[in-house]
Amino acid sequence: MIRELFNKYQEVISYLFFGVLTTVVNYIIYFSLNAVLGEDLYLVNNVVAWAGAVIFAFVVNKFFVFKKKSKNSAELIKEMTSFALARLASLGIEEIILFIGMSLLKLNGTIVKLAAQVIVVILNYFFSKFFIFRK
Repeated sequence: MIRELFNKYQEVISYLFFGVLTTVVNYIIYFSLNAVLGEDLYLVNNVVAWAGAVIFAFVVNKFFVFKKKSKNSAELIKEMTSFALARLASLGIEEIILFIGMSLLKLNGTIVKLAAQVIVVILNYFFSKFFIFRK
């Protein structure tokens, strides 16, 4: 029964697993930059963390979650471009959430970052499944 459920929801389970790893990559970069460069640069630090996480996410989503093979280099470039554009959209949403939560509402940065990540993970799954790596 467990195996049957896993097989039925393998894609979602894999996405969540690698989404957590992508979030870990994002957090490691983000909080390392905050420690080195200072929290005043949180928006810049977030963009750099985002870039590192996007590269990681593209590879694991393409090969391990959606198991999509490119027929040629043009298709690969299209996937990479679509992936980057979708992630740019979700970055914009995350930046807005961080700005509102931290700068305007003066909420705890760690909690705001976590809440933003949850929203971004959900958005990115739909972008990836229905637009980028659709079968």
